[in-house]
Amino acid sequence: MKNYPKVAVVILNWNGRFFLEKFLPSVYNSSYPNIEFVIGDNASTDDSLSFVRASYPKITILENTENYGFAGGYNHILSRVEADYFVLLNSDVEVTPNWIEPVIEMLERDTHLVAAQPKILAFHNKAKFEHAGAAGGYLDRYGFPFCCGRIMDKVEYDLGQYDDEREIFWASGASLFIKSWAWKEAEGLDEDFFAHMEEIDLCWRLKKWDIVSVIAPTLLFIM
Repeated sequence: MKNYPKVAVVILNWNGRFFLEKFLPSVYNSSYPNIEFVIGDNASTDDSLSFVRASYPKITILENTENYGFAGGYNHILSRVEADYFVLLNSDVEVTPNWIEPVIEMLERDTHLVAAQPKILAFHNKAKFEHAGAAGGYLDRYGFPFCCGRIMDKVEYDLGQYDDEREIFWASGASLFIKSWAWKEAEGLDEDFFAHMEEIDLCWRLKKWDIVSVIAPTLLFIM
C-alpha cells in the first residue's frame, strides 16, 4: 500500500463567507487520501464560521483571538496543526482535480525541495496566468519581484510554456506547499510584513539550506 504523508490544507479566513461558499467545494472534494482541511479564522465578525460548521462539519476550525493579518494569522494557526505538509491556500482559489498529488510526489522524491506552488491562472480568464504568483516567482537584480507568466501588470496566456518542474526563488502564498519541518525551522512568516511579500521573505530564508520549486501542469484558478 502506498504511503501518503499527511497534508493539512489551511485556509486563512477573515469575514470570507462569500469566498468560502463559492470555492470551498472544489477544495473539499480533493482526491488526496490523507488530508485535513483547516479553516484558520482571524477573528471574523460575519457568519463564515457558522456556514462552515453547518455545511462542512468535518473541517477543523481554529480561531485566532484577533486579526493578525496574513503572516501572524498563519503563524498562530499553524502552531496548532500537525501534518507532514502544510498547504497555505487563499480562500478565493478554485482547485482542479488531482491538484495535490503531483506536488507532494515531487517534494517526496527530492529531499532538497522544501516548498512549491502549482501554476495559478486567473479565475475570470482561465487561459491567462494570475497576477498572484503565476508560474513561480523570482527577484531581479534590483530586488523587484516578478513571475514566470507575469511581469508587472502584464500576464501571459498559458500555452504550456511553464509545464515543467523548475527552481524558483519564491512560491506564491496563494497556494504554498511547504514541508512542516521547514516551516518550523524557518519560524514561519515574518509578522512585520502583516500581509504581502511575506512569502518572498520566507522563501528567501528557506534558500539558505534548500530549494524552492514549482510544479506544473497542476493548476489553480484564483479570483
